[in-house]
Amino acid sequence: MNTSSPSRLSGSYWPHMKANLFWLVLGPLVIAAGGVLEIWQTNFMANIVNTIEGSSQGVSYDEVMSEIWQNGGAMCLITLGAILAGIVGVLLLTVGSMRFGASLRLSLFRAVQTFSFANIDKFSTASLVTRLTNDVTNVQNTFVQTLRMGTFTSAMLIGALINALVISPTLAALTLFSVPVIGIIIAVIVKKGFPLFEKMQKAIDGLNARVQETTQNIRVIKSFVREEHEKKRFATAAEHLCEIAIKASGLMVTVMPCMQLVMNLTTVAALWIGGGLVQTGELEIGNLMAYNTYIMHILMSMMMMSMTIIMYSRARASSRRLKEVLCEESTIRDPAQPVTEPVTRGTVEFKNVSFRYNESSPDKVLDNISFKANAGEVIAVVGATGSAKTTLVSLIPRLYDVSEGEILVDGVDVRRYALKTLRDGIGMVPQKNVLFSGTIRDNIRWGDPDATDDEVAQAARDAQAEDFILSFPDGYDTRIDRGGVNVSGGQKQRLCIARAMVKKPPILILDDSTSAVDSDTESRIRESFRAHLAGTTVFLIAQRVSSVRNADRILVLESGRLVGEGTHDELMETNDIYREIVHSQQKGVSD
Repeated sequence: MNTSSPSRLSGSYWPHMKANLFWLVLGPLVIAAGGVLEIWQTNFMANIVNTIEGSSQGVSYDEVMSEIWQNGGAMCLITLGAILAGIVGVLLLTVGSMRFGASLRLSLFRAVQTFSFANIDKFSTASLVTRLTNDVTNVQNTFVQTLRMGTFTSAMLIGALINALVISPTLAALTLFSVPVIGIIIAVIVKKGFPLFEKMQKAIDGLNARVQETTQNIRVIKSFVREEHEKKRFATAAEHLCEIAIKASGLMVTVMPCMQLVMNLTTVAALWIGGGLVQTGELEIGNLMAYNTYIMHILMSMMMMSMTIIMYSRARASSRRLKEVLCEESTIRDPAQPVTEPVTRGTVEFKNVSFRYNESSPDKVLDNISFKANAGEVIAVVGATGSAKTTLVSLIPRLYDVSEGEILVDGVDVRRYALKTLRDGIGMVPQKNVLFSGTIRDNIRWGDPDATDDEVAQAARDAQAEDFILSFPDGYDTRIDRGGVNVSGGQKQRLCIARAMVKKPPILILDDSTSAVDSDTESRIRESFRAHLAGTTVFLIAQRVSSVRNADRILVLESGRLVGEGTHDELMETNDIYREIVHSQQKGVSD
């Protein structure tokens, strides 16, 4: 099955439909043919009844039986054709709808992959999960039901109306009068139901958020014996969803009794008036029976259409949420004429850089930062919690864009680079270490998919990870569970460092990436940097002064401002904030 995703066109579903047009056109046409056949067989039923009625007026027994067998045989063949048309049509349409859903879901996933951190923050992870699963399913199911029921019921409705008009224009007028009444009932209920369906999808977001947070933090929950607390929080979210779903469903089920009442009243009126026409000889009894069948087809078609419209009202809420994702433009994009020359030297310069997470906020997270890191230097960044250390290094690979000023990598503004070119030149070990399901070898190769086994092993040795890797029975082929839950925090950190080192980047960013390893191991990791990444510019964020004291330069941040720059010895002499950090740690050790 080809699930290649068409390009996004302002949130349009047409590219996904176009790619599967064969199935989505042929399927409904076959289904519509089944609807026509179902209506057609009613004529043969009327002929049989009229023939039997005629037998009392002198028609011979053989003629009656011959007519019955001919019409009955035709009914059987038409019924068989209608059944086959229904099966084939639904099969074709199901294939088309599944391919449509797969294409749409893949397009959404690809759209999310282009999002910046700011875009992800806007939607939230739980909401994106709901949109790519539940919302796509709603749209897909409604899409297939609309095509299936829409074509089938339209064929039945038009065919039944035409035949009803042929039999008796007077009775047909009565039927036509009931159609707008049903339409008004549907319109009123759908108008009231749509806001409830929107609330229901948001409630599903909330429920998914609870599940995601609980499963990700299950160790913390158990450590603090907070299972009952989390059960209550989940129960609250589940009850909220249940209440909204009951309200929406309760409103929707009122459609059926209302439409059933209209159907019954129309049928009674038709039989009453039609019975009078039969008595006066203006209408044959078989035709009255056929007309009654046509009424049922017309009104049943209206009921099925109403169900489709109700499904649409829910899918409309889901569709709007999907189009929000499809139409969302990443806040970080390639420039019109990007620089594609690879990063080689690894020089980094901040020029009067300021940054806000929210551009409308008056408060700056980073304020007027300027410094230059030469190729091959180790630049340490220290400061109190909340001083924006992680934010500062996140601006280098354009995870966020600066609000003011510019950042130069090899003398080129990072906003002029193609994103792939820029990020190919930067290795990053984030503060939150993440491993993916797969083998240890696969996880290290995330840094360089083309790395040889020898290069993977060398990166593991440099990150001081090989000893514990080889202690596993399967070595580098040991499976890592989702999120790396089957390795310790220190092992996870070392695998993430190996993943960055196998890339051999000109710029390496380590964001508190050795906090879970002992000082001796950390020292050996730093030695491996000097031995195998001698020309790499390293940005090192660490809480321990022992981790940064040998850096070429140390940047001291306080509340988003650069308040000190120099070597350890220089800062100890000139910078009060750095001295306070050092003394506080020395005091902690002596205590």
